[in-house]
Formats: sequence, C-alpha cells, structure tokens
Amino acid sequence: MAEDGHLAEHLLLKLSGEVLGGDSGQGLDEAAVSHFTDGVKILTDASIGVGLVIGGGNIFRGLQGEAEGVNRVTGDYMGMMATIINSLALKDSLVRRGLRAEVFTSFNLPAFTTVFSALAAFKYIRSGGIAIFGDGTGNPFCTTDSAASLRAAETGAFLLAKGTKVDGVYSADPVKDPLATRYEKLDYQTVIESNFRVMDSSAVATCRGASIPIFVFNSKKIESFTALANKDWSIGTLIGEVI
Repeated sequence: MAEDGHLAEHLLLKLSGEVLGGDSGQGLDEAAVSHFTDGVKILTDASIGVGLVIGGGNIFRGLQGEAEGVNRVTGDYMGMMATIINSLALKDSLVRRGLRAEVFTSFNLPAFTTVFSALAAFKYIRSGGIAIFGDGTGNPFCTTDSAASLRAAETGAFLLAKGTKVDGVYSADPVKDPLATRYEKLDYQTVIESNFRVMDSSAVATCRGASIPIFVFNSKKIESFTALANKDWSIGTLIGEVI
C-alpha cells in the first residue's frame, strides 16, 4: 500500500466465460462465480489491485452465431452483451463479499455500467476498487484477449494474468498427450510464432509493446491465486522478454 493509502500496483485478470459455467461451461454456476470472487479477494487482501476482463462464451460467442447463420458483426455484438452479463454477475458477487466493484464498458449503459476511460479506471483500481471491463473493446472482430491486453496497457497493469484450465503453457495438449511438458518461461516472439493458442497473437503483441508480462495459470485452483498474490511464477508459465 502506498503512503497515500492507494494501492501501488495492479494486475489485469483475464478469465474465459466458460469458467463461470462450472463443469458444463454453460450459463452461470453460483459455486464457480463464488470461486473467482474468493480468488480476487485473495489478491486484494494482498494489496494488489485488480482489473478484470471476462469472456462471454458460457452464454454466446460471435463465431458460434456466425456458424448458425447470424451476421458476424451482429454476433460479435451479441457476444459483447454476454460479457456484460458475466461482468454484472461478478460485480454482484464481489459486492456481496464486501468488496467495491464497478463495471466499465465502451458503450454508454448508464443504468448499470460506467463508461470506460483509462484514467477513471486506473484511479478506481488504485483506490482499492475492482474494475471489471465488459463488452470487450466495443468493436466486432476483436476478442476478449485483445480487450484484456488493451485494458492492461491503458491502465498500466504490471501483469496480465490469463486464467485457464491447466497450469501453464504446454508443448502439447496435456489432456491428450501424457508426455506434454510445461514451459516455465517463454518469450513473446516464440508465443506469437507458435501454435500454443495461449492468446491471440495481436494480444501478445500489445503486451510486448507495453512491456507487460503475461502469466498463464490454472484459475480453477484457489491456491493459484495465493501463489499469484505472492508472485510465485513456479505454478504457471511466465511470458515476457527474451529470458
């Protein structure tokens, strides 16, 4: 905590929408939402500020809609609405735990969100509030990975923490290949040129341009958040400059 009572640093936490759906990956599962609320509280209790981007795949995906005949742009806007639903669910859970939280969106939705500005979001996070960034970037053809990297850069996050179902980046799918090995560290360029599918290459490039490391970890384990709060990178994969 800084001398003025404000937090000295913050990270950007990126979660997929499916994680809020529990085992089915669909809809909203109360236990799953509570799990991530507990994880965020571990970070704030450690005086680490939190910005958060959540996907909408548990409700609707733009690409899914396109496959079913929905116009891609229309489908992407529908997906953005799904991320706002998830954002509001997380906000409600966080507030019920006694935390301050606000949903920031690119769209003007004054009844239940605040219009995003980098400065306002930065001040809110550093004052101890949790800023949840809904509707992606507000643009079609842009993923929530891109939104996470952009919001991390805009607000000056020291880290983009990408929560997944596995504990880091592997040489192959660890579910299908028992011989797959986990990378402890990777450089940005290797991730961009590889087929690891950690994040969109454009999102990784944004983090590289802003010198923001990416940490890939298993967000389904509550102990992972404790390790993250302690900056224990041994539980996942750290992506950054050539190391």
